[in-house]
Amino acid sequence: MSQPKLAMCNFIPDVDELKKMALAHGFCGVDWTFKPKDLPTNSLDESRLLKRISRLHPLEVRYHCALKGIDLGDADMAKADAAMEIYRRICRMASRLDGRFITVHLGLGGRPSDELSWERSVEALSELVEYADGLGICICLENLASGWSSRPELFEKLIRKSKAAVTLDIGHARVSPSVQSRHYDFEDFVSPHHERVFNAHIYHEEWENGHVPPEELDDVKDRLCLLSTLPCDWWVLELREKAALLSTLRVVRQFMDTFPEDRPIELLGMM
Repeated sequence: MSQPKLAMCNFIPDVDELKKMALAHGFCGVDWTFKPKDLPTNSLDESRLLKRISRLHPLEVRYHCALKGIDLGDADMAKADAAMEIYRRICRMASRLDGRFITVHLGLGGRPSDELSWERSVEALSELVEYADGLGICICLENLASGWSSRPELFEKLIRKSKAAVTLDIGHARVSPSVQSRHYDFEDFVSPHHERVFNAHIYHEEWENGHVPPEELDDVKDRLCLLSTLPCDWWVLELREKAALLSTLRVVRQFMDTFPEDRPIELLGMM
């Protein structure tokens, strides 16, 4: 497999400064996160937002929906319908910018399972996948640190039943209760659908105070080795503070220098 494209998050509000930093440090792209407060409320705001994002060219841009409290499978039908319209709107915006990948979540923010409907989540995610596909966009479901998508056996069902692709968050996988209890291993998030993993979020682990960068290559080496066997060509260094981002970049570049493009991919045999 060829070396992946490295991307950074849009944590710098000024897009010109964001682009300048990305290019200065050799990033190939930006993973643009939509949060509820950032969503445009009218067509003029939407046009302004799309113009801002377009200024990142020639960097590749993929999209990430961090919409806490906005769930496709909300137990409240009215809220679920409103969530679907928001996600469809984001798909249309991304399509106007020739976007090809959007990462979504189910139960972001640790919502209790009784506030969500499993059946509605699967049905709505399937519907969104089909809608986005009609716009030339691939919907990728991210594994979270808690909830249904933190459990490899349920994550597999969500992917299989909805036909979504995968954004593999290696920090969430590390702190998954299923992995911490050793009922499952990290690779169990990958093995049933390794051909569907198109994006990865790279950092060491997530705790209440946020994402923790790796201190050294050994912190993430095994997970990066597994990632390197996948068709995933988009590695987002998901740190939103400059020093942590650049220290993680050094670790990832050390890995990429150690494991050249023509290395054999023995790890495929484990899946």
